[in-house]
Amino acid sequence: MDSLSSPVEMFFFPFVGGGHQIPMIDMARMFAAHGAKSTIVATPNHALYFQESILRDQQSGRRIFIETLALLDNTDLSNTDMTASALTDTSMLQEPLTKLLLRRRPDCIVHDMFHHWAVGAIDNLELDIARIVFNGNGCFASCIRYNVTKFRPHETVDSKYEPFVVPDLPDRIELTPSQLPAPAFQFVEENMLKATDNCYGVAVNSFYELEPAYVEQSKKGYKAWIVGPVSLYNRSIADKTEHGKKAAIDEQSILSWLHSKQPNSVLYISFGSVGRLAPEQIVEIAYGLQASNQPFIWVVGNVFKGEGTWFPSGFEEKMKESEQGLIINGWAPQLLILEHGSIGGFVTHCGWNSVLEGLSCGVPMITWPMFADQFYNEKLVTDVLKVGVKVGSLDWLTWNMEGQRTVGRDKVEAAVKRLMGGGEESVEMRNNARVVGEMAKKAVGEGGSSYKDAIGLINELEDRRKRTRSDV
Repeated sequence: MDSLSSPVEMFFFPFVGGGHQIPMIDMARMFAAHGAKSTIVATPNHALYFQESILRDQQSGRRIFIETLALLDNTDLSNTDMTASALTDTSMLQEPLTKLLLRRRPDCIVHDMFHHWAVGAIDNLELDIARIVFNGNGCFASCIRYNVTKFRPHETVDSKYEPFVVPDLPDRIELTPSQLPAPAFQFVEENMLKATDNCYGVAVNSFYELEPAYVEQSKKGYKAWIVGPVSLYNRSIADKTEHGKKAAIDEQSILSWLHSKQPNSVLYISFGSVGRLAPEQIVEIAYGLQASNQPFIWVVGNVFKGEGTWFPSGFEEKMKESEQGLIINGWAPQLLILEHGSIGGFVTHCGWNSVLEGLSCGVPMITWPMFADQFYNEKLVTDVLKVGVKVGSLDWLTWNMEGQRTVGRDKVEAAVKRLMGGGEESVEMRNNARVVGEMAKKAVGEGGSSYKDAIGLINELEDRRKRTRSDV
């Protein structure tokens, strides 16, 4: 098979943090399912997290591969687990990536924006490889980020808790300066915007029907293919159970617990792979949940002040004995949990992956944003889609600093009862979420909007190859 008739070859160069790695791996698998040759570029340690899912795809006949970068003296990035932050320096990968691109010359490379050095490294090679950006956001958050940077409306207010309106958006969106990036993170935001300069386009993990006005606004700035929710390509039990990494609880234990609960009765609580809560906040959540009398599954990660259990005395034992709560210490099979019929609500940090996964399963939310695009995503969930309620988080945090304000147990209890209580507002949010979930599944199905965009990109890359390589 000659180079013009062989499948389009797409390289995917994910970041090492879970919030960005997981959806890009899903995206690579999705494009392979649509007929492209997908190659995931990673370090040896990095590849360990997803090699089993790739092997399953290969066994099903899909053309998907892992290319490990050759590193000197068997070194690797110091932080390649799911908790790696956007500040993790990956520049040591520039030389091996350059050598790989010179040798393989794929039709395109989809790179994560957090590899900030990759823009110049790829463009300077002049190999005519289409550089496509993955930013991990939806179009709604990208539009807010761009307009806040362009118009700087936060400079017109006097207090960090005084609201301002983000200009030039299809909806009225209010934020406060306290919800904008901390100074240590602002250069990351700037790099995110710079990544789209001179790129071939942006691959977005979203779907048109979710945010149509913001898709159209984004496309005024750059070419974009809206191809999600990519998590919906995890269809087997194994894929859902091991999504990201091996779960800290076995599949049957959690399913048995869920089967014992009434439909739409269980609240699922998770703050993502990077989010950290102060010990005093853990205590307030625990008391709020206990007072709500609502069944729950709580995925507990690390806290700011080191490792350990920070629950009130006897809390875990009471929840286990009463069967009100199931506490998971470590990684949870989130996809498997969210799609279960007993799940009726999701307390989320509003990371874009979690928002999409919750929406895809038709689950309404209690929003608890902490940093990055999470305050923007909260506005989409609560103000635009009306599928969630705010718990009252006001301060932009990072993974190494404590919150300035603790959300009290009364607010936690009130939010849980408002979402799960069965009142008119609760029913409306649940119905809205169900409609969004149905749209998400249609989008990735044959003939859906995301399906068409994925096929459209493959076809465009094929045409581009014919134009640029037919005379070589």
